[in-house]
Amino acid sequence: MHITTDMLHDMPQGLRTLMDDSGTAGGTSRRSFLKIATASGFALGAFPAAVLAQAGGEAASGANAGLRPTQQPAAFVHIDRDGIVTVTINRLDFGQGVQTGLPMVLAEELDADWSKVRSMHGNADPAYVDPVMGFHLTGGSTAIKHSYTQYRELGARTRAMLLAAAAQRWNVPADTLSTQAGQVIGPRGRKLGYGELADAAMKLPVPQAVALKDPKDFRIIGRATGRIDARAKSSGMQAYGIDTRLPGMLTAVVAHPPVFGAKPASVDDSAAKAIRGVRAVLRVPSVHGGETVAVLADGYWPAKQGRDALKIEWDSAGVGKVDSAQQLAQYRELAQKPGALKYDADVSKLGSAPHKISAEYLFPYLAHTPMEPLNCTVRLSGQGAATRAELWLGTQAPGWEAATAARILGVEPKNVQVNVQMAGGGFGRRATPTSDYVAEACQIARAARAAGLDAPVRMVWSREDDVKGGYYRPMHLHRAEIGFDDQGRVLAWDHVLVGQSIAHGTAFEGFMVKNGVDGTAVEGMKEPYDLPMRLSVHHPVLNAPVLWWRSVGSTHTAFVMETLIDEIARTTNQDPVEYRLKQFGDKHARHAAALKLAVDKSGYGKRQLAQGRAWGVAVHESFESVVAYVVEASVQDGVPKLHAVTAGVHCNLAVNPKSVEAQVQGGALMGLGMCLPGAAITFKDGVVEQGNFNDYTVARLTDMPTLAVHIVPSADAPTGMGEPGVPPLAPAFANAVARLTGKPLRELPFKLA
Repeated sequence: MHITTDMLHDMPQGLRTLMDDSGTAGGTSRRSFLKIATASGFALGAFPAAVLAQAGGEAASGANAGLRPTQQPAAFVHIDRDGIVTVTINRLDFGQGVQTGLPMVLAEELDADWSKVRSMHGNADPAYVDPVMGFHLTGGSTAIKHSYTQYRELGARTRAMLLAAAAQRWNVPADTLSTQAGQVIGPRGRKLGYGELADAAMKLPVPQAVALKDPKDFRIIGRATGRIDARAKSSGMQAYGIDTRLPGMLTAVVAHPPVFGAKPASVDDSAAKAIRGVRAVLRVPSVHGGETVAVLADGYWPAKQGRDALKIEWDSAGVGKVDSAQQLAQYRELAQKPGALKYDADVSKLGSAPHKISAEYLFPYLAHTPMEPLNCTVRLSGQGAATRAELWLGTQAPGWEAATAARILGVEPKNVQVNVQMAGGGFGRRATPTSDYVAEACQIARAARAAGLDAPVRMVWSREDDVKGGYYRPMHLHRAEIGFDDQGRVLAWDHVLVGQSIAHGTAFEGFMVKNGVDGTAVEGMKEPYDLPMRLSVHHPVLNAPVLWWRSVGSTHTAFVMETLIDEIARTTNQDPVEYRLKQFGDKHARHAAALKLAVDKSGYGKRQLAQGRAWGVAVHESFESVVAYVVEASVQDGVPKLHAVTAGVHCNLAVNPKSVEAQVQGGALMGLGMCLPGAAITFKDGVVEQGNFNDYTVARLTDMPTLAVHIVPSADAPTGMGEPGVPPLAPAFANAVARLTGKPLRELPFKLA
C-alpha cells in the first residue's frame, strides 16, 4: 500500500502520517480509527496479553513503562549463550531484503558481530506495528524508512544494558567500558561476550534515552552485505507459507464464481466426493458478496481433482459484469468532461499556444501474480470461549488477518496467533483490506469443524485462482491537452484522469479520498515540474476488485508525465536531459543528482550508439526516493527491444547498497513487463479472460537488459526502495522508441501499429 502512495503510498501519504506521537491521524484518534477499521472488516490486530505486558504493568523485568511496545528491546533482540543475536523484524520479507536490512540497522548500534546475527519474523503483537503508522503493515516502501531510527534505538538500548551488566559484574563505572563485535571491553583488556551477559542484561532497566552513532562511524550500515536468507533460498531450503505442514492437515482448493459476487445456483458434488482422498465439499461465503465451493482432501492433488470434478451452475443475475470494450467507451466519455478537482489552474491559454499536444493514454488492469500463490493455514483448538486459532501465512498485515480471523471464527482476539511466514512475492496482493484469502481460509476452517472435520486446514489458491479471481491494479485512462511555447514553457495543461479508487469501500476511504479524489490515483502527477495544470478525476464504481500494485499510482502517472515531458522537449528540439534539468532548477536537487548520475555512468551524449539504437530518459520520485533511468533501445522487426539500462538512485542513506541494487533490478524488470504484449487483464461479460502465464505476460530472464545501478551518496535518513524502481522504466523505454519511430507511445503494453 503506500503511505503516499504514498497516502498511504502502498497505502499513501494519508497513511504516512496516520498516527503521530499524540495518537492522532489527521484528527482521527487511535480509538476512533480502530472502531472504523473493525466495522469495515479490517482491523489493526489482536494484542496478546504477553506482549501488552512488555509495555509496562506486568512487563518482564527490565521493561520501561515509559516506552511503547515498539521500543522495548525484549521484543526484538534475543542473545543466546553462544553469542548468536536473533533480531525480530516487524515486517514481512517477501523478497525485498528487510530480513537483512533491519538487523543491519540494529546490529550497527548494538556493535554486534555480524557473522552471528540472525533474524526472524514478528507477528500481530503490538510491538511489531509500524512505529509511524501505528498498525501492522509491510507496504509503501516503509520498512527501513519508518523503522530506521526505531531499530537503531533498539540496538543502542540493548548495548547500554549489556554495558550496565558488565559494569555490575566487574564493579566498574559503565562509562569506562566499550563494545566491539559482540564483546564488552573492560579495564586492562578484559572482555565479556554478549552471550555471557545477555541474561543479566535483559533483567536491567531499559534506558529511556540513548545516544546514537555518528554515521561516519558506521561499520555495518552502508556496506554492501549479502542477505541472511541467501543460502536457504539459493539451496531450495527456504520454507514459505505454502510449505506449512501440520499433523492431520487437510488441504482446501476452492471453486470461485466466474463473475465476482455470483453464487452457485446448483452444485453436483457426487463426482468430486468419489475421488479418493476427498473428505468434504463445503459452500462458504465470499468477501465479494457471493459464495464459493471448497473441496477438502488429504492433499492438494486430490483436492484439485475434486474441484475440477464439480458441476456448478452459477447465478450471476443482478451482479455487475465488467466488459473491457464497454468500459473503455465509458471511460472515454467521462474523460470529455471535468471531474473532481485535484489541481486547479487557468488553462485559457491553450487556444493561443504556439504548440499543442492532445493525448489519450490507456493502462489496463494488471494482476499481481506473486510466484508463491496465495495460501493460508488455519488450526482451531479448544471449545467455546477457550477456542484458539492459529494461522500460518505470508502476510503484509498480520494485525488485519488476526482481526479477520477473530471475527469470522468467533474467537477472542487474544486467542488468535498469526505466524508470519516468508512469502514468495506479493507486490501489494498480501495486504488486502478485506483479508480476502484469509477470510476464505477461516470460513472453510469454521465450516469444516462444523461438519465434524476437526483438523488443520491449509487453503491453497492456484495461479489461475488469483489471476481470475483476485485483485487488480485499476484500469486507467488519461486525457491531456497541453499548450507550450517555442522554448518548451508550458502555458496550460488540462488533464482528466479516469479510474477506479482503490480506497472505495474500505476503512481507508475517509482519509485517502479527499474532495472526491483518491490520492493514490494522482500521486506522481505534476511533480516535480512547475506546471499550470488543471487536473480532475473520475472514479467510476465497477464490479472489479482493485488494489495497490507495486508503486501504486506511479505505475501510470510516471509514464504519462515522463513521456509528455519528453515529447515537449522533442517538439522544441531540446535535449531531454537538459530540458528536465532546466525544469528542476534549484528546487529539486535529488532529482537532478539522480539524473546526472545515470547520464554520467551511461555515457549518454558522450558515446555513439550502435546503428538502430536510441537513448531514452525518464526520472520519477515515488515513496520519497528518486530513480532516473537512461536506456538504450531499438525496434527490431516492429518489436521494441530494451538493450541496456543505467539507473541513478537517490534514496538518501543506502543501508544495504546490495539490496538497493536488487530492488532496482527487480523493479526495472517489473516495469519492463508492463510494456510487453499480453501484459493486460481484460474482462468479457464480467469474466477475466486471462488465467496463467501462458496468456498473461510477465517479464522473464530473456527480456532482461544489462542493468547497472548507481547510488547517490548521502548520510540523510533512508527513504523507501521497494517500489521506486518500477515507474520510470516504461517511460524511458517508450521515449527511446519514440525517437526511433517518430511516434509517441500512449498505451501500455506497447502498441506500435
